[in-house]
Amino acid sequence: MLKPLGDRVVVQLMKEEEKTVGGFVLAGAGQDKTQKAKVVAVGEGIRTLSGDLVAPSIAQGDTVLLENHVGTPVKDDDKDYLIIREADVLAVVQD
Repeated sequence: MLKPLGDRVVVQLMKEEEKTVGGFVLAGAGQDKTQKAKVVAVGEGIRTLSGDLVAPSIAQGDTVLLENHVGTPVKDDDKDYLIIREADVLAVVQD
């Protein structure tokens, strides 16, 4: 398993298909939309200039929204993940 450092977060993108009312799957729809992802691991946080540790505001298991084309793609145990900075998270999805 990956353990992110600092303010980095490991997420796994959630696949969402766009469907019309008739049930047709739209290929390529929503390529410029935000993406939903599940937080798999969170780093310890970031240090301020004075050396204080600021804990991350998201936690493992959260569902978050990300912009497209953000982060570094990695593969671990045949699963695809993204490593992003906490600042790249737009919002936490509340169920």
